[in-house]
Amino acid sequence: MKTLPERIMEHAEAAPEATPICPPALLHLGRRAAVNQALSRLARAGRLMRICQGVYMRPIETRFGRCAPSIEKSLQSLAALWGETIVPNGGSAANWLGLTTQNPVRSVYLTSGRSRQLYFGKHPVELRHAPRWQLAAPHRIAGVAIRALAWLGPEEVEDGLDAVLPRLSGEDLEEFAAARAVMPRWMAEPLSARLAHEKGSWVVAREAVEQHR
Repeated sequence: MKTLPERIMEHAEAAPEATPICPPALLHLGRRAAVNQALSRLARAGRLMRICQGVYMRPIETRFGRCAPSIEKSLQSLAALWGETIVPNGGSAANWLGLTTQNPVRSVYLTSGRSRQLYFGKHPVELRHAPRWQLAAPHRIAGVAIRALAWLGPEEVEDGLDAVLPRLSGEDLEEFAAARAVMPRWMAEPLSARLAHEKGSWVVAREAVEQHR
C-alpha cells in the first residue's frame, strides 16, 4: 500500500506545471493533519516547493536539476485559485514599453488581494495590493500603459503619453480611452485632452512607429 506522501506526489505529478497543491484538495487522501504533515515533509525533501502558507507546487525536472515552475504560469494559477487579479507592477510595464531602461531589482506584482510574499525556491516574489484602477485591463496593452503611467506619476504623465500613444493599436487605444472612467484625474484629463485635440499628430506618429517595426 502506498504511503500518503507517495499518493500526494502521484496527485502532483499528474497535474500540469504550476498547479497549486493545497491541503483542502487532498483530503480524499487522508486527514487534514496527516496531509499537512506529509506536505511539510515533501517540501523539506525538495519534492514540493512551499510557495506560501498552505500552497505548494511541484518543481520542474530539468537537465540542470529541479527548478521552480514558470512564475507567470504560477501567478496565473494562483490568481484563479484566490479569485484575484495579479499583474506586473508599473516599473515592469514602463520597462516593457521602453519608457525606462531600469530593470526591477525585485519581482513585484500588483494584486487585488492582500499583500503577501511568495517564494519560488530562492526567488522571492512580492504581491502588493493595488487600487482597482491600477489593475484595469489586466494582461492587455491598455492595462500595461495605465500601470506604466502610474509608475511615472503626475509630473511625467505628459511625456509618458507622448511615448505611449503612438505605440497603441486602434483597438488598444479604444480600450485605453475607455479606462478613463477608473483613472485618477491627473491621468484621465491629459489623456482626454490628447484624444480631443491631438488625434492627428499621434495617429501619424503611430503609423511611423508601425512602419519601423
